[in-house]
Amino acid sequence: MNTISDWNEVPDFESDEAEHEFWTKNSLNPRLINASVHSPDSKESTTITLRFDPRMLSRIKRIARSRFLNYQSMMKQWLAERMEEEMRRSGDQDS
Repeated sequence: MNTISDWNEVPDFESDEAEHEFWTKNSLNPRLINASVHSPDSKESTTITLRFDPRMLSRIKRIARSRFLNYQSMMKQWLAERMEEEMRRSGDQDS
């Protein structure tokens, strides 16, 4: 069985069957799973509302399930990662 060590090794799946076939031949490195758990910087949070196309939300939930994550936590992690990337690009590390 192949061990996945980077999320980029996980392809976009055309169907549930393709995803099933992939995961029967591959498994996640436990370190990758542990590194993917988001730890918020503060104990305070604000609730917001986002509207998603139902198909997009369905894909997000499927990806989260495949990674054994809550889809909302995974989305927060994605946003945090992208924000860090944008801040590095702009040189704005203090905001």
